[in-house]
Formats: sequence, C-alpha cells, structure tokens
Amino acid sequence: MDFLPLLLLYLCLVLAVAVLYCSHAGSGGGRLGRAARSAGQVLSLVIPTRLQSVTQEVLLRLFHTRNYLFVVLHIALQAAVYAEYTWEVFVYCWELEFHLVLLLLPYLLLLGNMGCFILCSCANPGIITKSNHASLMKTYAYDGVLFQKGIVCATCNMEKPARSKHCSFCNTCVHRFDHHCVWVNNCIGAFNAKYFFLYLFTLTVMAATIAIITTAFLIQVVLLSNMMHGSYIDDQGQQHAVEIFFLIQHLFLTFPRIVFMLGFVILLTLILGAYFCFNLYLALTNQTFNEWYKFRRNRHSHHRTLQPCDRKVVYKNTYAKGVWMNLKEIFKSPAVLERKKKK
Repeated sequence: MDFLPLLLLYLCLVLAVAVLYCSHAGSGGGRLGRAARSAGQVLSLVIPTRLQSVTQEVLLRLFHTRNYLFVVLHIALQAAVYAEYTWEVFVYCWELEFHLVLLLLPYLLLLGNMGCFILCSCANPGIITKSNHASLMKTYAYDGVLFQKGIVCATCNMEKPARSKHCSFCNTCVHRFDHHCVWVNNCIGAFNAKYFFLYLFTLTVMAATIAIITTAFLIQVVLLSNMMHGSYIDDQGQQHAVEIFFLIQHLFLTFPRIVFMLGFVILLTLILGAYFCFNLYLALTNQTFNEWYKFRRNRHSHHRTLQPCDRKVVYKNTYAKGVWMNLKEIFKSPAVLERKKKK
C-alpha cells in the first residue's frame, strides 16, 4: 500500500488546522493576520471541531511554552544526515580517493556547531533581574518610538530597559531581546547572540559542505561510468541519448538514500543561508529581529521630523554605530564592556 498520498493529505490537514489556530490565537491587523482569519473561517467549516481543539492545544504547547521537542528533532535530523554521510558517502569517497581533510571537514564543523548549540542553549541570554536592572537601564537610550520610558512589565513588575522585551516562553524580561528560538529552547538576547550567530553560521556551512561533497561524489560516479556518452531505450523501443533527468533517475535508483539526503541538505543550505544572511543584515545594522518586526508592524520611524504631507517618513535606526561597532556589540555586549571599564 502506498502511504505517501495519505501522509501528504495528513500534513495538509495539520497545516490547515495550524492556520486555523493562528487565526484564533493571533492578534493585531495586517494583511497576514486578516488572511489567516479569513482562511480560518473557511477551514472551520470543513475541519472537525474535535480536531481543531486538539491541534490548537498541541500547537499551544509547542509554540507558546518551553519544551525540548524541537531540540530532539534538531538532533535527530543531524544524526540521520551524519549517519548516511558516514556509512555511505564517506566510504564511497574514501574508495574514490577523495582528500581525507575534505571528508573530515563536516565532522570538525559538527563539533564547532555542537559547542555553539550548547552555549546558545545553556547561556544566560540577558535575563533582567533586580540586581542588574539599574545597570541595564543605562545601557541603551530610549528612542521614544519603539521603546518608551516608564513602561513597566506587568509580570516582572520592573520598568523595561530600552531594547528589552518580556518573553512569554521563559516568563522573564530579556536584555536586547532578539527572539525566542525553539530549536535551542532559549531566548536570544544580549549575552548569547554571538553564540547563536556562530551556531547559525556553522550549521549553514556544515550543510553546504555535505552537499558539495555528496554532489562531487555523484559527479565522479557519472564520469567514471562514462554514462554521459551512452544511450537508453524507452518503453516504446526508441533509443535516446542520456539526458540530465535520466541521470537523476538512475542515480536515485542506484543511491536512493544518498540522493534523498542530498536534496534535503541542499534545501537546508538554501533556507539556512537565507536566514543567516538576514541575521547578518540585522547584525551589521544593529537591529534585533524584535525591533525589525515591531518597526514594520507599527510602520513609523525612529525619528519623527517635520516633512511635507506627500513624503514618507524616513526610517533611521538610532542604535546603529557603524558596521565595525555594530558587529563588536554582538560579540561584546555593552553591559560587558561597561563592567570592564569599572574594573
């Protein structure tokens, strides 16, 4: 029995219920919110009420409370990729006399990535407490738009320092809050942003390296077999020269797990690469994801100046200090620099 259509149908159903959940749980306006609410109203007519409530409860636990599900999934995916790379790709490449340093490079990147992952997951992201509240209040100035002076956190019962935010997952206020990452099960803030940046970089390079080595192996197989100069006979008995689609099909039938892994790591490289470039842009401009999102949601600038009515307000980030200083702030937060000055 072919379970693939049933699996796809189930995933589509779960995705539909997820959209329905987001439409109920989400707040605020915007095109995305209105589209989600509209989709939710339609889906509520075709999806059973029991399935809606169960899925909403599961999604609430997954995306609104701290849990280790995505950490386990992250480790399981890495283990699956490296198991396939070790048992097949590494062995075949070793027989084809690939350079040993190149074959060991993914393992070296894995060690660095695991170190950054542990540090990012276990490090204090910059939790604001009564003991450090006074010093953190002096770290950044209020811009008067995204961060207003005098705003008190209803949960922590403390005035929020500029660039901070209360995380509903961790139930704490975090200094220079960026976002809560479910993959490391921790907030990304002032004190662990550098670990997250390196974790994302090593993860991207790791996926790209495995993709490059695997692609080089498959190309070597094709060249050694001299398949490009061959031909094949189709179902109608006609002879055709070997084409790229025939090659891919042949390689998939010969090395199904390797080709499947290659497709996965290529997709992962593209997604991670795009996300890393976005985080690099935020680092170079001294923005957090929270600030980037809030600015576009509120659609107003950091500085309000008198301008003609027919001109748009120009965005200006008051926290940017130049590329070098912005990067330095990621790897040495202002609070740490301030403590060193006092010593």
